[in-house]
Amino acid sequence: MANKVKIGDVDFEIPQFEFKKFRGLIALIVVIILVFFSVYTVDANENGVVLRLGKYSHTTMPGLHFKMPFIDTVYPVKVDYQYKEEFGFQTLKAGVRTEYSKRNFTNESWMLTGDLNIAEVRWIIQFKIKNAADFLFHVRDVKNTIRDVSEATMRLMIGDRSFTEVLQTDRVIIADKAREHMQEILDKYKTGIAIKMVQLQSVLPPEPVSDSFNEVIRAEQEEETLVNEANQAFNKEIYRAEGEAKQLINEAKGYAVERINNATGDATLFKLILSEYNKAPKITRDRYFIETMNEVLGKIPNKVIVDTKLDNILPLLNLDNKEVK
Repeated sequence: MANKVKIGDVDFEIPQFEFKKFRGLIALIVVIILVFFSVYTVDANENGVVLRLGKYSHTTMPGLHFKMPFIDTVYPVKVDYQYKEEFGFQTLKAGVRTEYSKRNFTNESWMLTGDLNIAEVRWIIQFKIKNAADFLFHVRDVKNTIRDVSEATMRLMIGDRSFTEVLQTDRVIIADKAREHMQEILDKYKTGIAIKMVQLQSVLPPEPVSDSFNEVIRAEQEEETLVNEANQAFNKEIYRAEGEAKQLINEAKGYAVERINNATGDATLFKLILSEYNKAPKITRDRYFIETMNEVLGKIPNKVIVDTKLDNILPLLNLDNKEVK
């Protein structure tokens, strides 16, 4: 049946809605709506933070999940994504030819070192979200908090060291200690952030004094070259003198061994001769006397041998200095 409604001179018929005929369809639509608002999916690199009536309830892992429709609200957070923040410079376009911003970053890159010099420090940090709920609710502006903590930490590390240490020797130490210090502060704030890496990109003198600093570096390099050359010449002379000294010592040791061996041989020979002499004293004495005289007198070209027992005999002298046969 239809209801008639008269508007002015015109009559309108309004059909009567029969609820019983569409009851199943309405129930199906309601179920579809409830299912649509009850099911949600968390991607592989995300966590889902569930709020129930505006209050944190729980965190869900990747996959298909259910929630209470119109009561629960889900915020997906990328926990496996590597975030990066740059300090002292800004990359506009990365690629084969990276484009950097020409904006002035001296307010965050110029730092005072421990020896009261100014260094221009550029660095990057990489971090991940380790606790999605803390990341969303404990700190209002996490990004600016990370940047403030990073800058304060780096100024602390640079201020504890000389310019030379910052520029050359302690770059790795500064990066490691800065990461530990930043992580400690962020954990106190319950930011849910895990610092994965702090890397110093460059440490340079400020541009207004870079030319003077380069001159100092060149002078130091020339000084180091001269010192190395002097050390090389010094070591050369030292090694030569040490070699000569070792040679003399070895020669002296060799001579000492030779003398000892000769003396030992002479002593052994004397003992052997003494043994033979004790067996036949007269024969041994005469033989050695004859051998000794032969060795001594054999070297004299002209000689006259006179028996000392002869009396009243005038020796015949060879006045012409001719050899006597």
